[in-house]
Amino acid sequence: MSGDETAHTSLDLPPKAGATSDGEKDLGLLRGDIDTIEHGRPIDFGFLPIPRRLQYDPEHPAHFGLVLNVVFGLASTFIVANLYYCQPLLIQFSKSFGVSYDEISRIPTLVQAGYGTGLLLITPLGDLVRRRPLLLLVTFTSASLSICLAVTRSLAVFEAFSFLVGVSSVAPQILIPLAADLAPPSRRASAISIVLSGLLFGVLIARVVAGVIAQFTSWRVVYYMAIGVQYSVLLALWATLPDYPAKNKDLTYWRILWTMGKLAVTEPKLIQACLITTTSSACFTTFWVTLTFLLGGQYHYSTLVIGLFGLIGMVGVMMAPLVGRFVDQLVPWHATLLATCGLLLIQAVYTGAAGVSIGAVVVTTIGLDIGRQLQQVSLTTSVYSISQAARARLNAVLILFIFIGQVMGTAVGTKLFVQHGWRASAILMLSWTVWQLFVLLLRGPHCERYTWFGYQGGLEWRKRALTESEAEKAGSEGVKDALEGGADVGNDPSTTARAAHGPPLTPDVRGTDDADKEKQGRFTRKV
Repeated sequence: MSGDETAHTSLDLPPKAGATSDGEKDLGLLRGDIDTIEHGRPIDFGFLPIPRRLQYDPEHPAHFGLVLNVVFGLASTFIVANLYYCQPLLIQFSKSFGVSYDEISRIPTLVQAGYGTGLLLITPLGDLVRRRPLLLLVTFTSASLSICLAVTRSLAVFEAFSFLVGVSSVAPQILIPLAADLAPPSRRASAISIVLSGLLFGVLIARVVAGVIAQFTSWRVVYYMAIGVQYSVLLALWATLPDYPAKNKDLTYWRILWTMGKLAVTEPKLIQACLITTTSSACFTTFWVTLTFLLGGQYHYSTLVIGLFGLIGMVGVMMAPLVGRFVDQLVPWHATLLATCGLLLIQAVYTGAAGVSIGAVVVTTIGLDIGRQLQQVSLTTSVYSISQAARARLNAVLILFIFIGQVMGTAVGTKLFVQHGWRASAILMLSWTVWQLFVLLLRGPHCERYTWFGYQGGLEWRKRALTESEAEKAGSEGVKDALEGGADVGNDPSTTARAAHGPPLTPDVRGTDDADKEKQGRFTRKV
C-alpha cells in the first residue's frame, strides 16, 4: 500500500454482494447492502438519502482526515455526557420528585446499568451491520428518549427512561473501532486518542455543565440542552459519516455474541489488556470519587474549589494529539510499559503526600489523566491488531472490563477511604498499579498470537524499524520462493507475486491484520 493510498483509508472491504442470508434479512435495512430509491440514489432506512460524497465507492474510498476525526471526538463528548448529567442533580431530583436521597440514588446506577447493557448487546453489531445507519439510529434513539427525561413528572418513568438512555448512549464505543478502521495504520493511535479524549472530556464537562445550569434554572433545562446537542450530533454524523458495507455478512447476531465470548477467553493479548485496564480503570475511578472527600475533609475546600479540580483534569484531555502521535511511533507494548511505569510513579507520589501537600494532589490529577490516556490508547491499538474483522467485538470486551473496573473502584476504593482514610485508599491504588506492571511483563511485545507467557522476537520498540525488518524478511523469502518456482523475477512483478504467494495480493478483511497488509504491499513493490 503506497503512502497516497494509506492517506485515504486503511479499510479494505469486499465489494457489494448479491445474495443475502436469513440472518441478514432478520436485521433488515441495517444489515443488507444500501437500499436505493427509484432514481438510484443510495439511502438509509428506506427513506434517508446519503450525500453523494459519502456513498461507498471501493475505488475511491472516503478520506479520513482531521475534520472527520474531530466530529467523532465531539460526538463522543456529547453522547457519553448522557451518563453523567444526573450526578450533580440528585438533590434537585429529590426535591422535584418528593422522594428521599436513598431512592433518588438509584438513578446513576440505572444509567450505568443501561450503558453496560448497551455495551454487551449493541456495540458488537459494529462487526455485523453497516456502521453509518447504526450510529444514526442509536444517536436518534438517545436524543428522543431524553425528551421523556425532560418532561416526565414520575420518578418511575424517569428511572425507566434513564436506563434506556444509558442503553442507547453507546455511539462512542462504535465510533472508536470505526476510527481505527478508517484511519491509515500510521495514524491509527492518533485517531483513537482523539475519540477517546472526546469521551473523557464528556465525562468531565457533563458534571460541570449540569451543575452550572441547574444552579440558575431548573434541572429540566439540562436535559433540554442535551436533546438539542444530541440532535445536532445526529445532523453532523449524517453530513460527515462515510458509508461502508457490513464487514461480516456471513455471521448472525447470536454468532457475533458467541464469538465475542470466545475472544474473551482465547486471545492472550486481549486477556492481558483486560486484566491491565480493569485495575487501571478502578484506580482512575477511585481517585476521582474519593477526591471530593479528600479535598473537603482534609483541606476543607469549598464545593466550588473541588469542582475546579475537574478543569485541571482537562489538561490530560488536551494532550490527546501528542499522546496519539507518540503511540504511533512505538510498539504498543512499550507505550503501555512507559504509561504503567509513569502511573506507578504518580501513585507513589499520591500515596506519600496526598494528605499533606495539595501540590501532590494537583500533580496526581494531571499525571493520572495523561498516564491513563496513554495506557488506554496503546492497549486499544494493540487489541485492534488481533483482527480487523472483529474490532467492534474486541472493543466491546475491552470496554466491558473497563466498566467492571469502574464498579470495582467505586465500591472497594470508596469504602476503604471512608473506613480507613486516604492513605489506605492510596495504597490500594498503588497495589493495583503494581499488578498492571506484573501482568504486562508476563507476556512480551512480539509474542505469537496464541502465546500466553514469555518473550519472542526480541524487544524492538520502534514500530517503523519493526515494520521495515518484517518487510525485508518477507521480500527476501518471497524472492527465494519465486526463484525456486521458476518465476522470472526481473521482468514481471505481478507474476512473481503470484508465484510467491499464490493469489493476487488482496487482503482478506476477515483474517489479515495491518502488518500483513503492509508486508504484502512492500513485497509487491520490492519484487
